[in-house]
Amino acid sequence: MRTVASIVAVVVVLAIALFLFRTQLTKAPAAPPQQQIDTAGVINDLVALGEAERLYLANHGSYATLDELQQEGSVAFSPSHRHGYRYTAQVDDGQHFRITAAPDDPSAAGGPTFSIDDTMQVKTP
Repeated sequence: MRTVASIVAVVVVLAIALFLFRTQLTKAPAAPPQQQIDTAGVINDLVALGEAERLYLANHGSYATLDELQQEGSVAFSPSHRHGYRYTAQVDDGQHFRITAAPDDPSAAGGPTFSIDDTMQVKTP
């Protein structure tokens, strides 16, 4: 009886090891290095834009559009196109905002889209 239990235990351990080995090999390939760099840049841009929105809110009592932030000098880059992404902002009644970064290149339409809102959390919708 012990031998059967030992054999069953070895088979279970081997099955688990095989399962883990196969799942590790079938992971999706990592994005190319340039795409990873661009993604990190986009996330940093969104955080900077969110901080600029907070500063604008403190000074003016409402959130601003990207054009207003750029005119005030709160944004050091052109949010219309950067790192292959286009940035758009939605300001709801001046008390809430959502800034979205979507791939600008039609060939990269499947790329990740990111957004930040007044909670200052970067999300991938």
